Parts: sequence; C-alpha cells; structure tokens
Amino acid sequence: MPSVSTLAVAFEAVLVLSGLIVLWREAASPAARARPAAAVLPVWTILPVNFLILLWAVYMAGFFFQFVVFQSLKSVAALTPEMRLMFASAGTDIGMLAGWLLARPRLDAKIAPDLSASPSKNPWPCGALTFIAAMPLVAATAFVWQNGLQALGLPLEKQESVDIFANARNPLWLAFLFGFAVVLAPVTEELVHRGALFRYARGRLPRWLALLGPALLFAGLHLNLASFAPLAVLGLLFSLVYERTGDIRVTMIAHGLFNLNTAVMIFTGIGT
Repeated sequence: MPSVSTLAVAFEAVLVLSGLIVLWREAASPAARARPAAAVLPVWTILPVNFLILLWAVYMAGFFFQFVVFQSLKSVAALTPEMRLMFASAGTDIGMLAGWLLARPRLDAKIAPDLSASPSKNPWPCGALTFIAAMPLVAATAFVWQNGLQALGLPLEKQESVDIFANARNPLWLAFLFGFAVVLAPVTEELVHRGALFRYARGRLPRWLALLGPALLFAGLHLNLASFAPLAVLGLLFSLVYERTGDIRVTMIAHGLFNLNTAVMIFTGIGT
C-alpha cells in the first residue's frame, strides 16, 4: 500500500496537471483568447481621505487586538512561544476584520456588493477553479525562484508556521491552526489586499501597477524570502480573478483552499 507521503505527492501532481488544463481552457486556448475580457468589478468611489481612514482603522484594530491577545496569554505557562505567536497572529486578523466591518459602513457612502449581492450566485466552483489554476503557476514560480536564490547563495529559510504545523499533534491545537489558516487568514487578507488595496488602486493607477503593488505587499507581509515570488504570483492571480468576477468570495475560497492544501502537505511531511 502506498505511503501517505506518496499519495500526497501524487495528489499534488494531479492538481498541477489539472491546473494546466484549467489555464489552457480559461486563458491560453484560442477560444479563451477570443473571448472578450470583460471586467465586472466596478470602480470604487470612496473618497481618498475616507479610504486612508479605513486602512488606518483596519491596521490599528489589528495591532490593538494582537497586543491584547499577546498580553493576555503572556502569563499562561501551558502555552509554548509558538502557540503565543499563532494566537497573537489570529488576534491581528480578528482585529483587522473587526476594523473593516465597523469602519467601512461609516466611511463608504456607496457600499459595493462584495459579499451580499455579488454577481455570482455560487462562488464555490469559480473559487475551486481559481485554486486549481494557481497550482502550476505557484509551483513553477517556486521552482525558478528558489533555485535562483540557491544559485546566488541565499538561504532558503522556512516560515515559522511550517514547523508549527509539522509538529502539531494536539487535536484542539490542530483545529485552531487549520481554522486560522483556512478561514480567518484568507477572509482578512482578501478583504485588505484585494477588496481594499487593489479595488482602490484599480480605478486610480495604471492597471499593471494596481495589480502588482498589492501582490508584492501581500507576498512581503509573509516575511519569507523563499516564498516571496510564489506568493506574489498568487496575489496577482487573485486580483485578476477578483477583477473579472467582481466577487471577493471567489478569492477567499481559492485562498482558503490553497492554505488548506499547503497545511495538509506540511502535515503529511512533503511540504517541510
């Protein structure tokens, strides 16, 4: 019987091959190229000063919640430093999400239909296809980028979360990690990087800059050189999909599936 790691590698190979098929059908085939590239995402009419206040509220709420969580758990002896780090990270995302939900209705006079009245009735199929299409792009970018870094003699250090996932065995701790990676982080990061930064820049900057800027910021905030280029490509793809669908839920689902796949691969031992 094949080992778990063998099955995981086979599953990843199927995902990459499936992603190539999706990319061909949706982007590279003659029929796809002949299809009109209709972007349904409307221009965000929020005032610049209100947008800056919104960003300030989101980030300040994130820092505040992170501080509160970290200080509250500092004296809990049962927690390891890694646990405190992950709880504080979750606190940051919860704070940012709370800042968005509380501040945006007060600052944006015309709330765009990002969540409740989205153009697509069921975002799951498009979200799943976006995740599958991302796999060969991210894999190819990671291969070229990481080999280039090695050729330059630069270290390929893993993200701290990789070891945390790989060493987690407590069921409750695992449930928290998966919930954070698959639900909380994707929702918050998509609202901030696609629903706010890209959405605002798209109607005010050259399109290439509006696409590239949030993608680079998204990759840079993960604070890991080895994953910088692959995450930038992922962020770029998510912005393109959000622009084309007008539905932030699609990229939230794709982001959550990507994180779920990454976490499972780490847990099975092939992503460490």
